[in-house]
Amino acid sequence: RILTAFTLAVCLSSPGKAQQQCTNGFDLDRASGQCLDIDECRTIPEACRGDMVCVNQNGGYLCVPRTNPVYRSPYLNPYSNIYPPPPAPGPVPNYPTVTRPLMCRFGYQLDENNQCADVDECASDSHQCNPTQICINTEGGYTCSCTEGYWLLEGQCLDIDECRYGYCQQLCANVPGSYSCTCNPGFTLNDDGRSCQDMNECTSQNPCTQTCVNTYGSFLCRCEPGYELEADGVNCSDMDECSFSEFLCQHECVNAPGSYYCICPSGYNLLDDSRSCQDINECENRNFTCTPQQTCFNIPGEYKCLDPVRCEDPYIQINENRCMCPAENAGCRDQPFTVLYRVMDMVSGRSVPSDIFQMQATTRYPGAYYIFQIKSGNEGREFYMRQTGPISATLVMTRPVKGPRTIQLDLEMITVNTVINFRGSSVIRLTIYVSQYSF
Repeated sequence: RILTAFTLAVCLSSPGKAQQQCTNGFDLDRASGQCLDIDECRTIPEACRGDMVCVNQNGGYLCVPRTNPVYRSPYLNPYSNIYPPPPAPGPVPNYPTVTRPLMCRFGYQLDENNQCADVDECASDSHQCNPTQICINTEGGYTCSCTEGYWLLEGQCLDIDECRYGYCQQLCANVPGSYSCTCNPGFTLNDDGRSCQDMNECTSQNPCTQTCVNTYGSFLCRCEPGYELEADGVNCSDMDECSFSEFLCQHECVNAPGSYYCICPSGYNLLDDSRSCQDINECENRNFTCTPQQTCFNIPGEYKCLDPVRCEDPYIQINENRCMCPAENAGCRDQPFTVLYRVMDMVSGRSVPSDIFQMQATTRYPGAYYIFQIKSGNEGREFYMRQTGPISATLVMTRPVKGPRTIQLDLEMITVNTVINFRGSSVIRLTIYVSQYSF
């Protein structure tokens, strides 16, 4: 009878390599990193031939005679239906005893209890890791790795640029072995250290002098009516509405903080529209200082106290505003027959041309015609007479007249009668009070 033994039970490692290799008869377990025995009796077809029976061993297997009771094992069962039962036991043959020295797999060594214990290559400094790497002990070996923030490339630990991989939502600064996230102005960093959140500057800082409107990543300042935003975009300054237009107020615009108001000159009241001025009629309100002999005449913004008409010689007074020069008086030969006194008012800067007064003959004689002209007072040529009919004419203002000013015009109507060879005239002495303002 023959006893055949197959044992190859050592694990080898290439020098300088952290990854261990197993010798024949063992397979490397990737999960644990250990060399595990291969059961050749199961994996090798017909590992033993003839009357030999396969018995698995650590790192190999044995082929023993079928009748040898020493190696009887469950592997004999498959053959129980093929081979006849062994004969009755007889004397036990004296086979030589096969002994093997106790060996440990690579990465293990015998301890004081004669057991295989893991070798800590990291603690014993027997590893082959690069100085830039860290050694991590494993069962039966070790692993060379890099600290967080580094990656292994060709045996060297190189810094990982986390900013390239979008670790931060907004701003990223790479540092050796790590990174730092920051946010744009107007945002704050969340607790996760990576994402950013809009900052409500209006509640946290209140940067505006008046009204603050939060926007995404920023804010806007708004000013109240009557104020305008300055160039810094934060402060509000009073808006001078009066400088924008001269039509806000009819007379004078007064700027106020955030607003404006209109005022009127003396002699006027401010209307309900808060911009227009209305003349106060002092004569109607009995708010004047004229004497009982004088007549109160209202003009825009003020009034005049008019003295009674007094006719000068050779004129005699017919009524309160008319004087007549008698024909039988030799001194009246070259004088107008009658002088009628009239008064009117006019605002300053009245638009031109403008019809301001009408003159008409009260009686028309057969064979007579009438000539109308300005006899005196038109030295500035602001007026002219336009004849509108056979017995009427209109005084037209051709140039704007600025007040305050008093103008006295003698408007003459000449009567010519060719039938009786008569020529005479009448005069209207028109006094025009031009007010200071255009309203």
